[in-house]
Amino acid sequence: MTTTGPAVRGSEREGRLGVAELGAELGERATLVQFSSAFCQPCRATRRTLAEVAAMVGGVAHVELDAEDRLELVRDLGILRTPTVLVLDAGGRIVRRAAGAPRKADVIAALGAAVSAATPDD
Repeated sequence: MTTTGPAVRGSEREGRLGVAELGAELGERATLVQFSSAFCQPCRATRRTLAEVAAMVGGVAHVELDAEDRLELVRDLGILRTPTVLVLDAGGRIVRRAAGAPRKADVIAALGAAVSAATPDD
């Protein structure tokens, strides 16, 4: 998830996402939330990439949501295209956001930010 590929921004929503919004449990360390649509070709590649990363990194969950079925959430989050990926920390706070199909290395780097964001400061 880089600024040279798909558009990436920090959190635009200070709130947190959880089971009520996602319909699925958060990962112990981080969650990759993918907004997709039925005929979106890049969504298929994104699904494979995020599933591979979630399988590689312990405590990471991948949740895919159909944007058409979740229009209220899409509007609340300002999702404008699919695929859009949100990286959540363990508490459900959005720490990274990308529109377009991300590269595996970028997803792994974004997970690093999510895990470090969830680590309390001493």
